[in-house]
Amino acid sequence: MRTKVSIIGAGTAGLIAGRELAAKGISTSIYDQKKELGVPVRASGIISINGLRMSGISYHNAVTNTLRGARIHAGSRVMKISAREPVAKVLDRKKLADICAFEAEHEGAKVVKGRRVTEGDIKKLHKNSIIIGADGAVSTVARHFGMGNMGRYVLTYKAEFNLDIADPESVDLFFDNKAFPGLFAWLCPNAKDILEVGVGIDSTGGNSKKALERFLAVKEVREVVGDAKMIDNGASIIPLQMRRKIVDPERRVLLVGDAAGQVKSTTGGGIVYGSAAAIMAANAISDNISDGKSLLRYQEMFIKKYGRDLKLHRYINSFYSALEKNRIGSMIGVMNFLGMDSFISKYGDMDHPSLLIKRFFTRRAG
Repeated sequence: MRTKVSIIGAGTAGLIAGRELAAKGISTSIYDQKKELGVPVRASGIISINGLRMSGISYHNAVTNTLRGARIHAGSRVMKISAREPVAKVLDRKKLADICAFEAEHEGAKVVKGRRVTEGDIKKLHKNSIIIGADGAVSTVARHFGMGNMGRYVLTYKAEFNLDIADPESVDLFFDNKAFPGLFAWLCPNAKDILEVGVGIDSTGGNSKKALERFLAVKEVREVVGDAKMIDNGASIIPLQMRRKIVDPERRVLLVGDAAGQVKSTTGGGIVYGSAAAIMAANAISDNISDGKSLLRYQEMFIKKYGRDLKLHRYINSFYSALEKNRIGSMIGVMNFLGMDSFISKYGDMDHPSLLIKRFFTRRAG
């Protein structure tokens, strides 16, 4: 019998996995409970240019803005980071989903929309197919197969406002572990006239919508937003820790993206690592079908290539999450004094902190 693959969840990671599998001639079906992919939009769309290239997505028609800088705020301290070349794109997540779905279907994958997959459905699908769970942080697939918990989550709430933006190429990040424990708040120009205002807080830190309301009342934010019209808002849940088990080789089940916890703990961004994992998972499945190689190679390959950076993201998040706002501000002051703002502007990599550390010590040694 020809081996089939059933992917639960048609987010970016699930659709990329479907694209890669179908391109290898493997019968693939992707199921999603939404009738319209990418709607409603709950996740921010900032993605590094290097990460987009790695994903293989033809993303250009989804771009709404280009970013080259950031301002990091803690109390009265600010660190400005500005690269000579653009470092990230802001994407329309609805258009991105449509592009990824088109690419998957073009390769031969079947995308089934408006189909909520229950644990009973998973049990039936599993009888004659390999299962990929790409169904988000609260994964039905992971729960059904007992693949453990991730431990840490953040709750986000964001709103979009229509207004003229003074500097549409820079993001503002606000660190305050009393107001935004576990992550931060942000102002992001999604387009030249659309500002996203958002907060991320630890899942034990209270109500994310109320946290956003408090952030909107901050003087600096109030002065920017003014009486601008809110055009969208919504909440999401993001994992900050990878599951210990992202593949069950005996039962032929794999997890990718947020379902696996393949997310940068420092920012909550998951598309770059999720895309890489989707490609690795597809390769591992192909090798399993053709040569009988263990599916466990997927987890081994992912950890070998990205495990160190994911740990560094987690350590950095744990470090600043334990600091009071004035201590974060003092640290920013010291970093500015040491010229770290210029160094990060020149050598920073939003996906791979290990490269930044390596370059820093190489420069010091030289």
